[in-house]
Amino acid sequence: MASDHSSLNQTKFALPNNDLEQQETMEVETKDFDYSKRSQWLRAAVLGANDGLVSTASLMMGVGAVKQDIKVMILTGFAGLVAGACSMAIGEFVSVYSQLDIEVAQMKRDNGRHRDEEEDEKEKESLPNPIHAAAASALAFSVGAMVPLLAASFIREYKVRLGVVLGAVSFALVVFGWLGAVLGKAPTLRSCVRVLVGGWLAMAITFGLTKLIGSSGL
Repeated sequence: MASDHSSLNQTKFALPNNDLEQQETMEVETKDFDYSKRSQWLRAAVLGANDGLVSTASLMMGVGAVKQDIKVMILTGFAGLVAGACSMAIGEFVSVYSQLDIEVAQMKRDNGRHRDEEEDEKEKESLPNPIHAAAASALAFSVGAMVPLLAASFIREYKVRLGVVLGAVSFALVVFGWLGAVLGKAPTLRSCVRVLVGGWLAMAITFGLTKLIGSSGL
């Protein structure tokens, strides 16, 4: 009888421990979910800035292969910034709006079921905003595109200007690669090298092909 009584006491005290463990598990899962949502947005911003950096720098290097005038190089970079930011914003707006239409349609289908008002409010708050996404994408692209523009703006010597643009872009590529690795929990060195080599290849290919076409007299 004594052994049965002690086992019952152990069972009574085991239940609260299980409840505490479940609460701790739910808290950890909630934190991980919140972190994953934030990291997705931050990672998208880093990728958008990297796109702006590489595309604008490649345009400026390509034009710089055949035109040494600083004004032409700056105008080309500025045009690339505006066109790229508009393209990114429109593409993101269309993509997120399509996602919004799908989620709204799903909510309408679920309205026939018995649902709490709190659940409906939470779902409405979690719906994506196409305007915010478009603005964030355009802003991220513009931030990356400003790096080569600022690097080339105040240097009139042609060869020095190309070297400064290459150095500034290389440094920014390493920073963006590191940020992407940290947010994505990937190996830092490998990510930095991959982003850096990719940016160098884009600039080298654009510079080489533009130089080839420009020297051919087309």
